[in-house]
Amino acid sequence: MTEAHTYKCLIVDDEPAAHYVLMNYIEKHPDLLLSGQCYHAIEALSFLRDQEIDLLFLDINMPELSGLEFLKLLPNPPKTILTTAYSEYALESYEFGVIDYLLKPISSLRFIKSVERFLSYQNPSFKQNPLTEPTHLKIKVNGKDEDIRLDEISYIQSYGNFIKIFMGRKFHLVSMTTQEVLKNLPSSQFLRIHKSYIVSLQKIERFENNEISMDDIKLPVGITFKQKLQDFINTAM
Repeated sequence: MTEAHTYKCLIVDDEPAAHYVLMNYIEKHPDLLLSGQCYHAIEALSFLRDQEIDLLFLDINMPELSGLEFLKLLPNPPKTILTTAYSEYALESYEFGVIDYLLKPISSLRFIKSVERFLSYQNPSFKQNPLTEPTHLKIKVNGKDEDIRLDEISYIQSYGNFIKIFMGRKFHLVSMTTQEVLKNLPSSQFLRIHKSYIVSLQKIERFENNEISMDDIKLPVGITFKQKLQDFINTAM
């Protein structure tokens, strides 16, 4: 039997709540060990001068020095998983060779999948969980098959016998019912919050007054869907 290896992790994020979530996930993972926590990039630079780590959980939006600017300063950066509430940095971040990009709030399943990707880099013989969830949604747009990345979808709106799939301010109009598309979406990433709306759980910024907010958009939360949404938010935080 192969001897288990524990990988040292560092969290760099200016939000205490994000530290709490990541710390909880790391402590529960048998292959990870939390070596340090920093609340801004300058502190992290000092930490890394004295200690080596295997995996960095790095926020992008931080005061004084952003996560991407921080990575530019490291001559040999550790394997990095970026964590942020803003999806618009995803493309730019991959130019730095990061291994994954987690959108807040980070679900337990999404965290585990990200760590599995890291483990596969460290050990090519590592076998990822075969029950991994889909990463794309297959639809027809103007009669042509198209794959949409799930992490690009903000929310889906019922529109008669059609649905509108929103990716930021853009959307696709698709001949499909809300129930049909819901069957093709992983329940750990998407939730129906109203008879007319399905949302990406990772894109939710706030939930108050029976509304959720994301990207300056407010969507209503139906009474019958409210408790399930609240359960998710309680678990994430």
